Amino acid sequence: MSDAKRMDTQGYQAPPETVRALGRVAVFMGGDSAEREVSLKSGHAVLAALQSAGVDAYGVDVQGCLLRTVDNPEFDRVFIALHGRGGEDGTLQAILSQAGIPYTGSEMLASALAMDKLRTKYVFEGCGLPTPRFRAMGAVNEADDILRDLSLPLSVKPSREGSSIGIRKVTSREELVEAYQEASALDSLVLVEEWIEGPEFTVSLLQDQALPAIGLSTDHVFYDYEAKYLADDTNYRIPCGLDPDTELELQHLALDAFRVIGCRTWGRVDIMQDRDGGFWLLEVNTVPGMTDHSLVPMAARAAGISFEELVVRILKDTLEDGHA
Repeated sequence: MSDAKRMDTQGYQAPPETVRALGRVAVFMGGDSAEREVSLKSGHAVLAALQSAGVDAYGVDVQGCLLRTVDNPEFDRVFIALHGRGGEDGTLQAILSQAGIPYTGSEMLASALAMDKLRTKYVFEGCGLPTPRFRAMGAVNEADDILRDLSLPLSVKPSREGSSIGIRKVTSREELVEAYQEASALDSLVLVEEWIEGPEFTVSLLQDQALPAIGLSTDHVFYDYEAKYLADDTNYRIPCGLDPDTELELQHLALDAFRVIGCRTWGRVDIMQDRDGGFWLLEVNTVPGMTDHSLVPMAARAAGISFEELVVRILKDTLEDGHA
């Protein structure tokens, strides 16, 4: 495993006053979404790092009715490591907020908006931020209209799934119809957008600061689920390969995207660069992966922040007003 991919969980200790203030911490993981297995890996990694840093933390595999999570809670705050629906879409955030329990990451509205790729793009478009041209697709018979509006190749994806689940690149009407049918089986909202040919970058955000950008390359058609979590041949470039001024432009764009959605504390923004050097926003992730293949820990490490310090800093933001 490369240095960029190895998570440092040695050495960092949270200050005693921080440990006391945090109290007992529940790390919520698992869930019932299509990203359950990834969430379990993220949750166990976060839990191990918090415990190693001296925080009184324990894991909770959240399944079934989310309301049960606040039924006689034995914790003071929650580190949310749930990916996908239920944990990342504002549902859990609303329940914890109503119960007055502090939690990590973005609040209900920002979480719900960021989870919905289609509505996120409406916001980007309305705010003048660059994002590939797109259409919502609600039926097979809309394929011809979409192809008149958008240029092949296209990306077809469920609007409210994560980890690249259900995404396909299509180059013909027949493939568009097939991809729509597959995506609509996962979500009633399907997003179709023009495919940007060029390098992919991701920028992690921590406490309103952009961490070093990561350049991504893979032998897969794109950075899909397997490339993200299973493959060992995905190439992560840190430094990302851009000159300093261009990387700064990329980081500023990511911060703009994060802020217009209303996100807080931490997250990740995925961006494409076209052949002319222009940047195009794809999506905002409010509970990014925290596995040994995940990008936020890599970016933090490149900034000199160990995995333990990273999770403590994310959790420490729950001590601020307005985080419940």
